[in-house]
Amino acid sequence: MSYDLAVWEGERPADDKTAVQVFNDLYDRLIDAETHQPPTERIADYVAALLERWCDLAEDEDDTSPWSTGPLIGEARGPLVYFPMRWSMAEVASAFAANLARSMGLVCFDPQLNKLKP
Repeated sequence: MSYDLAVWEGERPADDKTAVQVFNDLYDRLIDAETHQPPTERIADYVAALLERWCDLAEDEDDTSPWSTGPLIGEARGPLVYFPMRWSMAEVASAFAANLARSMGLVCFDPQLNKLKP
């Protein structure tokens, strides 16, 4: 079982209801798309910063990475990265990911709860 987060470029939605709509639109346009759009520079930088904290799954010899998929950059599409993490590490990893997103001017959204992360 995994815990997912979505992080994207753009203005922070005014409320959770609007965030759900923005996320669904991005997901439909980018994740479900027939063609793969490479990540934007800001999203690539965000993923690189996540990987500075915890290694990519393919490099995780000590089983310390929270990511449930790898390479993590493979989950990025254009201005969106939608990525799973291990449930057992989700609390710590999602808090770090949300704080990092905020510090980089990105939006972080919890699709399980349909809520913006603070």
